[in-house]
Amino acid sequence: MCGTDGCLIKCSSVSCATPENDTKEPSTTINLDHGDPTMYESYWRKMGNKCDITFNGDDSLSYFANGKSLCWFLESKLEEQIKRLHNVVENAIVDDYYIVVGTGSSQLMQAALYALSPTDQLEPISVVSATPFYSSYPEVTDFVKSGLHKWAGDARTFEKNGLYIEFVTSPNNPDGVIREPVVNGNQGKLIYDLAYYWPQYTAITSPANRDVMLFTISKCTGHAGSRIGWALVKDKEVARKMTKFMEISTIGVSKEAQLRAAKILEVVSDSCLDPKMENFFEYSQSLMTDRWQRLRQVVMANDFFVLQKYPLQYCLFTKDFCESHPAFAWLICKGREEEDCQKLLKEHKIHTRSGRRFGSDLRNVRISMLSRDEDFNIFLQRLMAIRGPTNGN
Repeated sequence: MCGTDGCLIKCSSVSCATPENDTKEPSTTINLDHGDPTMYESYWRKMGNKCDITFNGDDSLSYFANGKSLCWFLESKLEEQIKRLHNVVENAIVDDYYIVVGTGSSQLMQAALYALSPTDQLEPISVVSATPFYSSYPEVTDFVKSGLHKWAGDARTFEKNGLYIEFVTSPNNPDGVIREPVVNGNQGKLIYDLAYYWPQYTAITSPANRDVMLFTISKCTGHAGSRIGWALVKDKEVARKMTKFMEISTIGVSKEAQLRAAKILEVVSDSCLDPKMENFFEYSQSLMTDRWQRLRQVVMANDFFVLQKYPLQYCLFTKDFCESHPAFAWLICKGREEEDCQKLLKEHKIHTRSGRRFGSDLRNVRISMLSRDEDFNIFLQRLMAIRGPTNGN
């Protein structure tokens, strides 16, 4: 325990969040709105030049990749390393699946919507997801006002007959809960968003085996700026249509980004298999566990906020029982229904994303757990200073 001013934050390998460690100006806002995975810098800095790759001037001249994949711009090295990593982690079946690469999973969401939407219907197909849903789903669905699909809101209240598409996010963004389809219909098409189905966030209970599964390197390894995502697609025609969407929108995906991603995934797999290397997922899980423990300690001491609780589950990767440590904290303010948690935190220079963006209410906010150590520690210090109505102050 810290011995400064009654600090209740457990000390770890990084400094505790105390006033003297708040090196930023008091007026500086800590931005925990986006899931910007800068937390992973510490691991990759220790890897040194293991991920270095070199490009010659005559590389990547052709639009086409050298492989024979249905996705004609997918680099064979990336395809190989995607399959290898999933087999090492055991979080997804890859045999007999087509791989479609995209500029992050956001582009793949659009491609999947295009591929699964019928073209012979009089009205757009309804797209739904259970609240609290990922805040970008409505915008991704309706941004170009396509006549193929239209956002229809909360899957829990969807009762329209006929075809529909349901996004199933598991673990869920924002609350980290493991999800299954909600709509009780026999004409649904499902898109499984598995961006966070990696050992640092949740137990790997079984290899995912769904028709359309989306993954992204940003939440797997932290390399959000590389803009690489991939879809595992069971149906050849769906994979072909997704590839066509990518072809029309961006004529493929950068080869340099793909080859860098392939090298990074290779190092991650190597770290899981080579005892001489520091296991990437064990390192990341340790960081997430420490952050969640310290956050829960602050919340318990404050008694004005509530956090989601998660059950212990057996993980195939760690070969042990573990609790989920999601990439986001779904924080709930106690008190009246009109309590605006985002506004309250903003007054304390903490920028978060309101529950309204996720189809929920004002008492909820989503907070990124993936920031740099300095920002996370300052966030805990500022959160600890908040006193609400239930504290009697």
